[in-house]
Amino acid sequence: MVGSLALIGTVLAVLIALVAREPRALELVGALWAVYGLVVGFVSGVLEPVIDGFFQLLANAGLMRAGGGYSSIETLVARGHLDAAAEAYAERARNPAERAETTLRRAALLAGPLGEPETAVIELDNLRASHLSKRDDFRVGLALVELYEHHLADPGRAMSELRRLIDRYPTAQDARRLRAALSELKAERYGTQAAGQG
Repeated sequence: MVGSLALIGTVLAVLIALVAREPRALELVGALWAVYGLVVGFVSGVLEPVIDGFFQLLANAGLMRAGGGYSSIETLVARGHLDAAAEAYAERARNPAERAETTLRRAALLAGPLGEPETAVIELDNLRASHLSKRDDFRVGLALVELYEHHLADPGRAMSELRRLIDRYPTAQDARRLRAALSELKAERYGTQAAGQG
């Protein structure tokens, strides 16, 4: 605002100097131009970075704890240190607030690169036996369906888990997709007649 006023004053002083041929108006132009430069420099060089930093601090405050996230463990996976990554996930899973997320990540690592889907199923079953939020229970159920269907070639157990999710969360956003997946599994295993009965 101050910079804009100084800029407008500078333009007016230049007009006065040209029209009235008053040399003191040129001194006013120089003074106003200096004020404008000072204000713009202060705003863009000092004030804006401070305000941006403050809003960045407010946006991130309380969202992540120091050292939070999983990038260090994901780096271990990327470097091929799979056992160390699985152990790091197990260590983080001891924290109740992180237990569901870290166990799901560990199960994916166990079932995939480590080739231990049975261990992943056991850990997910143990996780589900504890008190979980609806969202986490749903995620664990989907992970178990994936394990049974794609890693253990056990469509019967995959169907049982899908049925459990549908029965427990009939109004869930993904219920229609779950029913379609259950029908597809039934059709693969028992033929189209059984799929129509589901």
